[in-house]
This record gives sequence, C-alpha cells and structure tokens, in this order.
Amino acid sequence: MQELDQTVTIGATVPTGFEHTAAEEVLEKLEATARVSKNRGRIYFDITTDKLLKVHQLKSLDNLFVVEEMQIDWQELANKLPWTNALEVWKLNNSIKKKKGRRKRTNPTKSDQCGNVDAKSTDTVPSDPEELCEDLEALEVKGNQRDVSSQPENYSETEKHSEIQDQESGVTPLKFRVTCNRAGDKHCFASNDAARDFGGAVQEFFQWKADMTKFDVEVLLNIHNNEVVVGIALTVESLHRRNITHFGPTTLRSTLAYGMLRLCKPQVSDVIVDPMCGTGAIPLEGVMEWQNSFFLAGDNNGTAVSRSRSNIKHILKRTHGGSFSGLPLDIVQWDLCNLPMRSSSVDIIITDMPFGKRMGSKKKNWELYPLCLREMARVCKPGTGKAVLLTQDKKCFLKALSQMEGLWWKLHTVWVNVGGLHAGVFVLKRTAVVFGTTPEDVMEPHTATGSQKESMKDGSL
Repeated sequence: MQELDQTVTIGATVPTGFEHTAAEEVLEKLEATARVSKNRGRIYFDITTDKLLKVHQLKSLDNLFVVEEMQIDWQELANKLPWTNALEVWKLNNSIKKKKGRRKRTNPTKSDQCGNVDAKSTDTVPSDPEELCEDLEALEVKGNQRDVSSQPENYSETEKHSEIQDQESGVTPLKFRVTCNRAGDKHCFASNDAARDFGGAVQEFFQWKADMTKFDVEVLLNIHNNEVVVGIALTVESLHRRNITHFGPTTLRSTLAYGMLRLCKPQVSDVIVDPMCGTGAIPLEGVMEWQNSFFLAGDNNGTAVSRSRSNIKHILKRTHGGSFSGLPLDIVQWDLCNLPMRSSSVDIIITDMPFGKRMGSKKKNWELYPLCLREMARVCKPGTGKAVLLTQDKKCFLKALSQMEGLWWKLHTVWVNVGGLHAGVFVLKRTAVVFGTTPEDVMEPHTATGSQKESMKDGSL
C-alpha cells in the first residue's frame, strides 16, 4: 500500500498526570506541538503520515487513535464526519502493525461511570483486514456496553439479510464496534445510549456488521461536556505492554515508569538506582532511552529479581541478541535498608514504593518509609542528588519526609492515577548536608526493626 503524505490528528492516551511530560516527548522526537485535552489522560497532535511509525515508538503513550474532532450533535456525526482520511490512516497503520505479527487480545472487563460494562474478548483479531484494536486504557472509565454497541432492535433479521447479500456478492464487510467514553454532568443521555445510537448510524452509513468481540474496526466516541471527539483506534494493545513479559503483583506500567524518568532529567554518566525494582519496569525503560547513564536496580525479594532478569533477557533477545555485554545495567538482590553502595555515590534514586495495598501494609510503611528515606539520603550525592518516588500512601510518606527535612527538600508533586488509586510522584532534592551530621542520622540506617525484617522475609516491599 502506498503511504499517504497528508497531515492527520493523532490522539493518544497517557498516564494521568503525565500529559505535559508526554507532550514534551512529542515535541522532542516528532517536532510536533501537542494539545493537552480538557479530559485528563489524553493529548492530541498533528503529524504527517510518514511519521506514523515513529509515533508507535514514543515511550509516554499508551493507546493511539486517529481523530476527527467536531462540536455538533453527536447523533448526526456519522453522516457528517470526513471518514476517508481516518480510514486510510487506519489501513496504513495496519500495514505497519502486520509486520510485527499477529497479537492476541487481552481485555479485562471494566465498567464506566454509568455502571455500563464493556464486554471484551480474548480472541485473536482477524488479520484480514489486519488486526486491530484493543480498548484505550486511558479511557479508564469506559462507556461501552455489552451488546449496545450498535445493534438495532431487529438485529438478528438484519444480520441474516446482510449475510445472504454478502454471500451473493462475495464481499465480506468489516466488523466494528463503538466504544463510548463520557465525562460531564449535563448530558441527557447515558454512555450506552450514545454508543448504541451512534453505532447504528455508522452501521447504516457503511453497511458494516456490528461485532462486540471479533471486530476489525473500533470506533471511539469521546464526549467531554460539549466536546465530541470521534476516533478510530490504531493500537492492538496498550503500548505500555511493550517491554514487560514477566509480571508481578504490582508491576508498574512502562509508560508511567518512562514519565518518572523524564522528571529526573538523566545526564551522561549519571548513576541511577531503583532500590525496589520489582519486575524492573523503571531500569528497563531507563537503559533503553538513556544509554549513557548507568542503572543499578535491586529488590529484597528473590522472585522479583528473577522476573526482572527475565524481562531484561526478553528485550536483549530483540535488540542485542541476548547478550548482556555493554548494557549499562545491573540487577541484584539486596537489603533496602543496607544498600551495598558507598555514601554519596548515587546521582538519582527512582522507585515505586509499596502502597500498603497489594504489597506490604499501611502499618509497616510507618516504619519502612523513614528507613528508606534515610538510606537513600546516605547513598545520594549531597547538593545535587535527586529522588523521584511514587506512592499512594501519601500521609505516611509526607510524615516520613518531614522527619527527614534536613536531608531532603520536596520540589514538586505530580498526581497520577495508578490502577484507580490516587497516587503521587514526589520529586525530591538532596540537601547539601553531609550524611551523618544531622539529627535525622541518629537512627542507624543499616539496622532494620523487627517488623521491618519480617516484612523483608515476606517479600512485601
């Protein structure tokens, strides 16, 4: 298929709170100015279609869709939208995705703000026309619909009649569904109603078949107050799944890990440490983007360390033939409160701390967090060192931080949504005070309390 040389608008879902970070990456790598949506978790930018492959290589974006944006009555959209360009980009995108092979769909069931359920399938999307499209995850609140996606009341009769016509003509029509995401309080309709009525109009306009699970085209209807954005999904699965093959109970999204790393602004020769690496999402993203820095990661849990190494090997098979040689990364098992590093030797510390939900407990965090911050302060370079720490246990973290005010300054906080939990990414600056000379250093950082040791044995960090 001949590539198109035209300008199109691409929409992307991103980790909530990292919209501006994603916009910076788009400007840096595509030289395109991104517009941050009024509805959090989305950005839009214009590109020429020859840059479509580069869009798929961006690290901050979860899901992609090509959009046509209009502010008119949504029930009239199907007949008035200029579908041609969007569908041509969809075909071009399929030709790019086809080169990477078929992917299996993995779709959890979620419910939207109106209590509607989006029923999804684990089937493989047909490859002719090529595979497409998993639901956009940043539409965290999804407004789709068991069978409401576009089926008229007399669906069975219409379907039978259509199948007879298809058999006679020898043409197989595309299968589609409509996914609606709605935000705003002044709508007189539910998400299901919008998806059903708009889907019916699309079906009448194109003579496509509605199929909730084995669809070829996913039409996205995003409604935010009086703004309507219609798109066609370009991603088979969320791009945050690009690197992780061995998951743990609390694996961090790759896109969120990348956004945290950009907050650090890593420089050449920086030593960057993730002391609670889990399955290695943060160091893995870092070593692929900032290859002139050195990454050191570890965890007290042997299983987590093993998963991290497996994820690294998976990436190396794709990029370096499976060899660790020359890769600026090392992963070890260690005691978080007794890191095997010299004092003042680390430039950046970045980690996903235990929330006390699925791993650890809120009670244990009250002892763990002060010990973490103290040991991090010991190994971090005074005056220049930085820390970027993610946690949902904000009360406990801020209390621990106040106890370490002689060692750490809080620069700012980025509020994010992590699996439905309201969490914070805290950006800290190491003070110029030398470790061991302040009241905060009285407690020996290498000595864990009884409950802390128990927590380590349980692997709950």
